[in-house]
Amino acid sequence: AMLGFLSPANRGGLLTATVLLYVLMGIPAGYHSAYLYKSLKGAEWQKCTLATALFYPGVVFALIFCLNFFMWGKGSSAALPFGTMVALLAMWFGISVPLVFLGAFFGYKAKLADTPVRTNEIPRQIPAQAWYMQGAFNVLMGGILPFGAIFIELFFIMTSIWLQRFYYVFGFLMIVLLILVITCSEISIVLCYFQLCNEDYHWWWRAFLTSGSSGLYLFGYSIMYFYTQLEITNPVTTMIYFGYMGIAALVFFLITGTVGFYSSWQFVWTIYSAVKVD
Repeated sequence: AMLGFLSPANRGGLLTATVLLYVLMGIPAGYHSAYLYKSLKGAEWQKCTLATALFYPGVVFALIFCLNFFMWGKGSSAALPFGTMVALLAMWFGISVPLVFLGAFFGYKAKLADTPVRTNEIPRQIPAQAWYMQGAFNVLMGGILPFGAIFIELFFIMTSIWLQRFYYVFGFLMIVLLILVITCSEISIVLCYFQLCNEDYHWWWRAFLTSGSSGLYLFGYSIMYFYTQLEITNPVTTMIYFGYMGIAALVFFLITGTVGFYSSWQFVWTIYSAVKVD
């Protein structure tokens, strides 16, 4: 849309392009999940590949199907036809899942890079941490800045979706996206550095959740938007709103969490590569 290939007025075209792009991204998804799992010495590679292929699309499809069921009951024109649901299932299991397994095959076969330093076989004891270095506090504080980076633009996007207005400034949206990526990387790296300075080496999940927690703030903002900007009284419409915003928050959580994790991973790899061991 930013380059002019798709019209913002044609929302069906944007949605179709998004679905096709997700389906065709099965190969890089499978490759990177397999390579990362192998790098972290994972042993149950079958579960990793299945989770990559089924977890996220399964959750989204189940939510959409449940919401669609209520829309069918109300006779809404916004409900997806049954044939479209079957076509989505066919694309998922006929194209996306095989591509994920194909990418995972090459990911597990890929040669791992040599680790920058040797690690001790016996884990060191982690000292007691100050209250402000606890996991929950760090995670909740880390999501504020990424959410703040998209806070203003989020209002216009939600207005376009729920108040039937057109969104045309995709160029500015790309700039906001770049700012979001940089913010997620910086906040994850900074908090990871503080964590390592306090001799807590369990950084991987916290790095993911630190920037990913912005998805929680996005869902909280959707609640505020519902009560301040919308006039919805129908229970089914309310359910549809929060269902779709829950999906959006999940997507935002996974995207920002992934950016934060890979940034911290590269940061840890770089700083330990600079360590000189005699």
